[in-house]
Amino acid sequence: MSKSKVLLAGESWVSTATHIKGFDQFPTVTYHTGADELLAALKNSPFDVQFMPAHEAQRDFPQSLEALSAYEAIILSDIGANTLLLHPDTWIHSKTTPNRLRLLRDYVRNGGALLMFGGYYSFQGINGGARYHKTPVEEVLPVSCLPFDDRVEVPEGFAPVVTGMASHPILKGLGTDWPVLLGYNEVTVKDGAEVLATVSTDYGSQPLLVTGTYGKGRTVAWASDVGPHWLPSSFIAWSGYKTLFEQMLAWATAKA
Repeated sequence: MSKSKVLLAGESWVSTATHIKGFDQFPTVTYHTGADELLAALKNSPFDVQFMPAHEAQRDFPQSLEALSAYEAIILSDIGANTLLLHPDTWIHSKTTPNRLRLLRDYVRNGGALLMFGGYYSFQGINGGARYHKTPVEEVLPVSCLPFDDRVEVPEGFAPVVTGMASHPILKGLGTDWPVLLGYNEVTVKDGAEVLATVSTDYGSQPLLVTGTYGKGRTVAWASDVGPHWLPSSFIAWSGYKTLFEQMLAWATAKA
């Protein structure tokens, strides 16, 4: 049986550092990926997940509805709107290129699945830099983005509160005792969307896991991370980690 094709875009970054040793100094550059744990968890699932790091997505993310439709689901995780809007042909050579945020909207309208996972460049992101507010992607999502920095850091940790029915396909078998998380993106729920889990009452029971539909397609918003730093090792080691994300994909790719 063939696996469902999924495209995961984002979850990579490059860090630079300057090391100073007395009179001398030298720079270093380090490449990081943030989806290693998720990709490992989904390796033996019904989904064939193609990982497209953020620096590759600027050029290689699909530029047509036909190319997007080769995937049953698209995941945007820690990748800002600018990366999808500013193809190198536009950014460097001032050429017109397809608006990939609009293409994502059309993809979902036609029956595709879109999932957005939280992070510093998800939803509105750090300093508002993810910039999905008032875009076609926000139009599709089951949540609305704030117009400013939406990060909520919770260094003491919070336990997610399951509010959906245990029989819901995404929540099935997960119980209500989930490990703590260390932060999330603050979003607001749209009319008609279904909230399956929230943050703790200490933080206003804001939405954490929300599902919705748009046209013929389905959408999922998970407002926290898929790995460190908002996802501690205890969450990754939790027996429900693989199940949670696998069931998100299974629900999203089922026919609306």
